[in-house]
Amino acid sequence: MTKRYALGIFEDEDVLLHAIENVRAAGVKIYDVFSPYPVHGIDDALGIERSRLPIAAFFYGMCGLSFALWMQIYMLGFDWPMIIGGKPHIGLPAFIPVSFELTVLFCCHGMVITFYTISGLYPRMKVPVMDVRSTDDKFVMAIELKEDSDLGNLTQLLRANGASEVNEKEMTKE
Repeated sequence: MTKRYALGIFEDEDVLLHAIENVRAAGVKIYDVFSPYPVHGIDDALGIERSRLPIAAFFYGMCGLSFALWMQIYMLGFDWPMIIGGKPHIGLPAFIPVSFELTVLFCCHGMVITFYTISGLYPRMKVPVMDVRSTDDKFVMAIELKEDSDLGNLTQLLRANGASEVNEKEMTKE
């Protein structure tokens, strides 16, 4: 399946942010924006909602904490109880380091798996690059062209909003 994109190349991030707002105000749907580094405020300008990954992180952390406490209470209180220096079998202050480490471990691994699953990333995935300059020093705004799209009007809109060049690119999805 082949899709066509109009690529607006920008030199400056501030010009890009204003262009995103103006292009969206003109009723054009932006496919994605590619940047060599994170740009503060670009998510708000593109209208991207805040991620719910922190909620998942909280639940993964709670699972890790619950598992750590259960494991230590079971092992030291029931499976192999030992009295060491008169300490109780279930001494919660002594459980803090292991509980912290397992909370972090479960949270980190759960977040990585959740992020890759939601993003559709998997090993050996080939990611198409719209414009190689977006990894170096340019900002690229990609707009998907429909069959009835007029590239001339879109080019004028992008150039009027600060694009240094506008290119057309066809991408084949495998």
